[in-house]
Amino acid sequence: MASGDSFYVTTPIFYVNDVPHIGHAYTEVAADVLARWHRQAGDDTWLLTGTDEHGQKILRTATANNVTPKQWADQLVETAWKPLLETVDIANDDFIRTTDARHEEGVAAFIQQLQDDGHIYEGEYEGYYCVGCEEYKSRDELIETETGDYAGELVCAIHSRPVEILKEKNYFFRMSDFGQQLLDLYESQPDFVQPESVRNEIIQFVKQGLEDLSISRSTFDWGVQVPWDPTHVIYVWFDALLNYVTAVGYGDPAHDGPTSDGEFRRRWPATHIVGKDIARFHAVIWPAMLMAAGLPVPHRVFGHGWLLVGGEKMSKSKLTGIAPQQITEVFGSDAFRYYFLRAIAFGQDGSFSWEDLSARYQAELANGFGNLASRVVAMVTRYFDGVVPAACEYLDADLAIQRTVAVAAATADAAIDRLAIHESIAAVWTIVDELNGYITEQEPWVLAKERATRDRLSTVLYTASEGLRALAVLLSPVLPKATTTLWDALGAPAGLGALTAQPIRAAGDWGQLPAGSTVTPLTGLFPRIEETVGAVSGAA
Repeated sequence: MASGDSFYVTTPIFYVNDVPHIGHAYTEVAADVLARWHRQAGDDTWLLTGTDEHGQKILRTATANNVTPKQWADQLVETAWKPLLETVDIANDDFIRTTDARHEEGVAAFIQQLQDDGHIYEGEYEGYYCVGCEEYKSRDELIETETGDYAGELVCAIHSRPVEILKEKNYFFRMSDFGQQLLDLYESQPDFVQPESVRNEIIQFVKQGLEDLSISRSTFDWGVQVPWDPTHVIYVWFDALLNYVTAVGYGDPAHDGPTSDGEFRRRWPATHIVGKDIARFHAVIWPAMLMAAGLPVPHRVFGHGWLLVGGEKMSKSKLTGIAPQQITEVFGSDAFRYYFLRAIAFGQDGSFSWEDLSARYQAELANGFGNLASRVVAMVTRYFDGVVPAACEYLDADLAIQRTVAVAAATADAAIDRLAIHESIAAVWTIVDELNGYITEQEPWVLAKERATRDRLSTVLYTASEGLRALAVLLSPVLPKATTTLWDALGAPAGLGALTAQPIRAAGDWGQLPAGSTVTPLTGLFPRIEETVGAVSGAA
């Protein structure tokens, strides 16, 4: 995309029935890396996250804990969900709650418009309802258990808990009217749903024919009231999906909704980063809602894979969740961010293990990147009194590093545009590998012994220092803490300004670090931690 374009990226708004686990943090970090990259590229960037606080599951959880639903939500948001953002270093621009007045007003305005335009009707619905999913289920989405506590009952395939048979008068959204429009959308915009596996699943689902969607509930009152019938509250998913537009001004009189040149027009449409299990809501129901309202559909919907522990999807209800702090307190937030986006192909399922995390931390972060940075700064300190030398004559080996940096920067940016975050990091890491090999081959410690090779030593250490400059810029969206430390150690702020002010798409242009920059001692960016890993993995 061209520099200066709008890039609005969202996470799902997470359900506050319990505390977050690393699956939630994974989604947050992925969206944050994309936002940081685009922000540093000069794009008009906005990252939204937040919490989903209505629905029957929240009501029941709050009742079980002897508090009101709002008290339960307030407590979880302040003690768990907002702290999660600090734990994994998320630089979000906004945090929306579905209990915010701006959201509830926007939801009421949206559903009223659909009612006025004839997209809603009253009817009666009976079906299998999973409170955990807050969704009616078809029979083929259920499993009849043969053993255990729920033997002989129909259980949700996701939550492994019995479903309820509900019968109630509801209001329905005429979603069946939009099947062909959705199929046309998928065909005309092949990257609207990603990755390909999720796209194919969505297309097959829509081709089977869409049913109208029940969008209200009358058996409980925790939700946004239907404007023309206060005995009903709006279905939690219909309510929650609208956060993506209410957060940027839809339904807000100050912005005059979609007809103004305000925040909504500036930001929308968005790129949605979601787990693949909720891709159907975002790629079918949500665009159909927008089509009905005459609003643009999202830019893209990316359904990433699951984090697996012991071969199973991480789950709060099954008590297989791992708290992000269990990882960050030992390895740090940078390592958390790096590991999950480097080790797992974005869009595929990935298995988490403490052993793999520890091995990658040591090999790639501590020994690969961290040791490289420490060695280069130490040699500039020892051989040039802490002043980055000017390059003299570039030889083929030096020019090869320059090509590696240029190719890595361009490849990484193209991968980010495709939302292939793992490919972007892999491209940047070629600089780490090539620089480590370059230093081994050039042997600056040998060049330092002879006056005759002083110019060659200058060129080698400038090349290595400038390579670190490019690495700091390109890795800053992924490793914000470590790269800031490296940037300062290189003395780069004096000549180039703040790290986050560096145009990331120009990071591959050679020669930006001024010769004469003064380096400062750099302790290990990623300290060794072998002694504690075993204890942590055992505790998990």
